[in-house]
Amino acid sequence: VGFMLYCSYGNAYRITGEKTYLPVLNDGAKNLAARFSPKVGAIRSWDFGHWQYPVIIDNMMNLEYLYWAGKQFNEPNFSKVANAHATTTLKNHFRKDYSSYHVIDYNPENGNVVRKATHQGLTDESSWARGQAWGLYGYTMCYANSKDNKFLVQAENIAKFIMNHPKTPKDKIPVWDYDVHNALETAERAPRDASAAAVIASALLDLSTQVKDGKKYFDYAEDILESLSSDAYLAKPGENGLFLLKHSTGAMLYNSEIDTPLDYADYYYLEALKRYKELKR
Repeated sequence: VGFMLYCSYGNAYRITGEKTYLPVLNDGAKNLAARFSPKVGAIRSWDFGHWQYPVIIDNMMNLEYLYWAGKQFNEPNFSKVANAHATTTLKNHFRKDYSSYHVIDYNPENGNVVRKATHQGLTDESSWARGQAWGLYGYTMCYANSKDNKFLVQAENIAKFIMNHPKTPKDKIPVWDYDVHNALETAERAPRDASAAAVIASALLDLSTQVKDGKKYFDYAEDILESLSSDAYLAKPGENGLFLLKHSTGAMLYNSEIDTPLDYADYYYLEALKRYKELKR
């Protein structure tokens, strides 16, 4: 919901100030908050499949919508839901090294964790690259909105996992899953995910403004943007289906969207460039 409404109607309202966008945004936030279970402490992700109450790391990206809507519509419950969801995700989605599971399935009756799994990663215990990016972006944004220090600590720990991972290629564009071993130089076996890199870059630029020693985050993001803006990843005008970035991976194990352009790769690439330009002024 956050991707569909906040990135479209939300940006449209931000840019134009046109108030006809507001009813849709208000209704969307109400519907998103209604998917929150106090017993679980999180917003339900999917209504399909064999899951009881699935919560995916991607859902961290919905929370910016709720924080904004809480202020815009004077509805404090939206922010409360966002904080609760982020807290529950912090508790259950992350391993000791601060890598993230993709899906946590809960028992909706008592809130207990039923299963820790993946849907788009290599294995249940692997570190799906875009999932790590969603987590980094989400907790950086949650701290910016809530000023709850535990979210900042989490964001920095996720950043450390990403920035120090021994399997990261030299150009800092991650392979689609960090646990795809011994295949970094074989594109057919281990395609990159430019979309994950774009999200990471945008998140790190934001994080660099939230801490005193933010230069390391800025520098890493700058390196990513340099790679994404090179001929290896940035398409020439008129090519690549008119998308900007090449070499993203949607769902490798489902043979879906492999080594291809993705709309959210372009979105977060542009957002990262905008943030970079503002910080370089």
